[in-house]
Amino acid sequence: MNEELLRQMVREAVAKRLSSSEDVIEVPMALVRHSSHYRYGSLPPSGGPCLIEPTVQCNHCGYCESHGH
Repeated sequence: MNEELLRQMVREAVAKRLSSSEDVIEVPMALVRHSSHYRYGSLPPSGGPCLIEPTVQCNHCGYCESHGH
């Protein structure tokens, strides 16, 4: 498959999608959450230094409460 053939396939797919957009029933996409987006509430609130970077004051960003750190 060369680049020109791929471009032609994409053009055809877009044209088909645009021409039949009136007949398409739109379905909302499911919200997919990643485990790094969850926040844990088990840490006590900090009024002092950041748990991740102790030289900086805590600004309650929640980074230390997430699984992504």
